[in-house]
Amino acid sequence: MRNGLLAALVLVPVACGGGNAAVGTTLAPSTARVATTTTSPPAGCPADTVPPERLVPQVVSRIPHDPQAFTEGLVLHDGVLYESTGLEGRSTVREVDPATGRVRAERRLDDRLFGEGLAVGADDRLVQLTWKDRIALVWDRSDLRRTGELRYRGEGWGLTTLDDGTLVMSDGSDRLTERDPSDFHVVGTWRVARADGPVDQLNELEWDGSRLWANRWQTDEIMRIDTRCHRVDAVVDASSLTDEARNEARGARFDVLNGIAHVPGTDRFLV
Repeated sequence: MRNGLLAALVLVPVACGGGNAAVGTTLAPSTARVATTTTSPPAGCPADTVPPERLVPQVVSRIPHDPQAFTEGLVLHDGVLYESTGLEGRSTVREVDPATGRVRAERRLDDRLFGEGLAVGADDRLVQLTWKDRIALVWDRSDLRRTGELRYRGEGWGLTTLDDGTLVMSDGSDRLTERDPSDFHVVGTWRVARADGPVDQLNELEWDGSRLWANRWQTDEIMRIDTRCHRVDAVVDASSLTDEARNEARGARFDVLNGIAHVPGTDRFLV
């Protein structure tokens, strides 16, 4: 979301009024390196008619954020916040102080590139997607030095890293692609199902160790995805955050909710 703040928050059930939204048991996606396409969930998953849990954000702190940054990806790793920003001629990769919002270091992308999702890939390096350029840029975390690039087909939107190192990528549809972190080749693809509404335009992704979270582009929804059953099992109504950010903007240009970073070891997120 392009405005002057980041929010640290917890997610609480609408009906229950408390709890850790990330708690649950699931199996991580397969680590097999043979590409597969999955069209239906495995046995033992809930029926497709079971509606997702409803969650609302509870803000616990606010952090200043560059209002000129068109946020596309957030990653909190080893106590450091990394950010990918978009727009041709203005895209960057940044190291940000998570306590103050101060930009510690920054690298600009080539003017023709549109920065997108960001994740930690092989060798503890950052991998940054580009929107339509079919290039993922690889950066050294220590000095944000560009060390290489990876190729892919289609559009790049969101990116995150599972516990086993597998990367999961979105392309703006309801499809998610698992990729090998070493060379970015496709390990598998699957489509996400949802009982009570659309699930297209999957954008920024974040793995919390149990569930996958996704912004839905041009909406106030953040969806929690069960990667074993390939279905949305919770939906966050973040409209209150949008309203707060719009008030903060005070008439300045205002865009949409985007960017999720899980705070390791907690039930909190930065958005």
